[in-house]
Amino acid sequence: MAKNKLNKNWLHDHVNDPYVKQAQKEGYRARAVYKLKEIDDAEKLIRPGQVIVDLGCAPGSWAQYARNKLAGKEGGGIHGTIVGLDLLPIEPIADVHFIQGDFREESVLQQLEAVLEGRKVDFVMSDMAPNLSGVAVTDAARVEHIVDLALDFAQAHLKPSGALLVKCFNGSGYTQLVEKFRQQFKTVIPKKPKASRDKSSEVFLLGKILKNPL
Repeated sequence: MAKNKLNKNWLHDHVNDPYVKQAQKEGYRARAVYKLKEIDDAEKLIRPGQVIVDLGCAPGSWAQYARNKLAGKEGGGIHGTIVGLDLLPIEPIADVHFIQGDFREESVLQQLEAVLEGRKVDFVMSDMAPNLSGVAVTDAARVEHIVDLALDFAQAHLKPSGALLVKCFNGSGYTQLVEKFRQQFKTVIPKKPKASRDKSSEVFLLGKILKNPL
């Protein structure tokens, strides 16, 4: 019974959420797009000509936003390259290269390398989150694992001047994640965008400029 009430409350909040309504109106697949937009507006992360990788990109709203920021090429198309990676399939997005699979696997990395053609990446973004259990220690370990994957990916693929944006949660294990970012990046900025729900402990970590580029 309590679960039904919880679901009804969530549905009510979701349907009346201004960001949900705005996303529907503007053709974005998820309200999460406004978290990225707010961070990008402040930090100027996405610019024409860049190579951008979206880790865990389903359902695709972040890739849609990046695509719109790079649009404007004569005759259509975009100035730059966007690659989305996810275990789940997504509906195609114009001008976005989508690779389905685990980015730790060689076959997926080979597909990525084929798109990048030897180029390093300007911006890696990840809105990935694990399935949370409600057990703080377990969830902290799951979040840390996903952030570690993004950090390893960034270390391997980012330009020295590049940036990484990941989702994590302010709670158990958060200070260790910030420390890991500080070991890898010269500038580290935590972000809590307005579009992130008040009840959520979600926070985004932004790292800029690699300390020890490969």
